Amino acid sequence: MSRAQRMSRILEKGQLRLLRLKAIDPYLTLGTDRSVPALEAQIEKLNAKLNEYNTTIAALDTAKQEIDQMEREMGDLLDQLLQGVAVKYGNDSREYEMAGGTRKSDRVRKSAVSRTKNSARRFTLAAKN
Repeated sequence: MSRAQRMSRILEKGQLRLLRLKAIDPYLTLGTDRSVPALEAQIEKLNAKLNEYNTTIAALDTAKQEIDQMEREMGDLLDQLLQGVAVKYGNDSREYEMAGGTRKSDRVRKSAVSRTKNSARRFTLAAKN
């Protein structure tokens, strides 16, 4: 999921105000640093920074997608290697355990008593419904 590009309401407001002020006087000055050219410079700086930010966000999204793809590929390779060890040495071998698998003889399996209890419980619940 990509991140949303950032918009600036104050930038849009400034651009609209700039157009209106230019209609009055393109070089209107109302004191120190309060002029149409100063506003124009501020708008350009903010717009450039916003574009830089949005470009960085897009690059981050691309990098994240690449990392996710690489992780999927590595996970597949890890599974294939473990399966290869199981084929070559067996899934109850020391080598399989050393490669990160759980030996077949070490797997904990529910006892027959608990399996029959669960079956009986499911049967009684189904009968009640």
